Amino acid sequence: MTTHTVSAVAEPIDLARPLRVADLRRAATEVTVELTAEVRDRVRRSREHLRAVLGDDRQVYGATTGFGALVGFAGRDDDADQCDNTLAHLGAGQGPDIDPEVVRAALLVRVWSLGQGASGVSPRVVEGLAAMFGTTFVPAMPRLGSVGASGDLIPLAYATQSLRGRGWAYLDGDRMPAAEALAGAGLTPLLLDGRDALALVNGTSLTTAATALALDDIRRAHRAAQLLSCLLVDVLGCDPDQFLHPRLLAAYGHPGAVDVGARMRRCLTGAVPSSGRPLQEAYSIRCTPQLLGAAEDALRYVDGVVESDLGSVSDNPVFVPDDDLVLHGGNFFGQPAAFAADLLATVAAQLGNLVERQLDLLVDPARNGGLPPMLAAGPGRQHGLQGAQLAATAMVAEIRRQATPAGMQSLPTNLHNQDVVPFGTQAALRAVDQARLLRLICGTLAVGLRQAVHVGARTPTAPACVAVLRRLAETVPAIDPDRPLDDDVRRAADLLDLLTGAPHRPAPAATAGTDG
Repeated sequence: MTTHTVSAVAEPIDLARPLRVADLRRAATEVTVELTAEVRDRVRRSREHLRAVLGDDRQVYGATTGFGALVGFAGRDDDADQCDNTLAHLGAGQGPDIDPEVVRAALLVRVWSLGQGASGVSPRVVEGLAAMFGTTFVPAMPRLGSVGASGDLIPLAYATQSLRGRGWAYLDGDRMPAAEALAGAGLTPLLLDGRDALALVNGTSLTTAATALALDDIRRAHRAAQLLSCLLVDVLGCDPDQFLHPRLLAAYGHPGAVDVGARMRRCLTGAVPSSGRPLQEAYSIRCTPQLLGAAEDALRYVDGVVESDLGSVSDNPVFVPDDDLVLHGGNFFGQPAAFAADLLATVAAQLGNLVERQLDLLVDPARNGGLPPMLAAGPGRQHGLQGAQLAATAMVAEIRRQATPAGMQSLPTNLHNQDVVPFGTQAALRAVDQARLLRLICGTLAVGLRQAVHVGARTPTAPACVAVLRRLAETVPAIDPDRPLDDDVRRAADLLDLLTGAPHRPAPAATAGTDG
């Protein structure tokens, strides 16, 4: 492939250092992926090692053999034919295209793994993938087909075919034949042999990338839930000195709860409780440090898994040139990310439960301090948050429906060659979906808090909460009279992104299916 100049000057992504989630975010748009001399040397030495091994007539899976359960049969003699042999049978994906941001993140994870010099690929493979990131080219990758073992074979095969100029791709957001997209991007089709093709598909890069992006999104929603909980406490006049007391949370003993409590106390500094609140608030208020703290502890576990995965060589076989080893094993088995993504699903579901229950409390005159039902400015003649609460309830139900663990749903396949599989890809993509719904539920509560003050709730007393409400009031007009609130919820979610230190990332548009 030819190089393509990046339109904006930015720090390049260096494949010689471990990837970060921020790198995956940056890969959504044009960015320079730097191939240092160190990376080029590793790839060259690994390729030379492959040639030496094949020259000694040693067996190498996928280079001299068939694939999967057909490993006992010889592959094709011609290198180009062996590439086709690798990819053709994997063209069985179904479902809608995966979001372009996730696809490009997956390919960044893949090129990083190949750049470690343990895969025996041609230098042109790494160079071609790096060049792609300097353009808006995105392979069309179907959502359904991977079981998260032997790599994300089918989705990555579609990406590989796109990079060869076959199938479909996106350029500047438009879906078109891949050959046209490559030409429009100033790229030339990748030329691959059998080992190159297998190395491109034989890793769990899609699972890793989707898990990392979902983690980032759910952590952002977790911060938003903390902020909204503080605003709710202040608007209702609750006493945070009780349920957020540091001695109380120290006795609880969980690090996440201690840290969440400290952050909430800082946000509520200066809050003045009002009279008339019950001695003990509902769980959705007084148990927030315990619930959000448990989520914090869970997210820290996922942090570790994602960090390990982003620094992992996911491939089979793995080449060790210094010791003349070709190791056939299971480094393409995505069980760690499967467990981590399942945990993200649980966290997303319980965060959704919390925020939705806080919204329910806020619109209920029996528990909101006597504010109008549904926070309607004129109950009966107006309906306030009634429709928005229905939508939030539906979104919570969808998150909960999706929260069934995938990482233990193993089904044998491939003539029992893959007799146990992790299904991490499904878990990770599902977590991405859940995070987007959770973001909108948080936006709905933010709209409700803004409306609560309009219909009679007190103005917050903590300076930090006053600042948040001011920004909400600038962003979302009072609901008086009724109006559709879909745009308001999205704008409130955008604002929460900014207030929690995360840039707004609009949800991608729906994409076409894989049939073109």
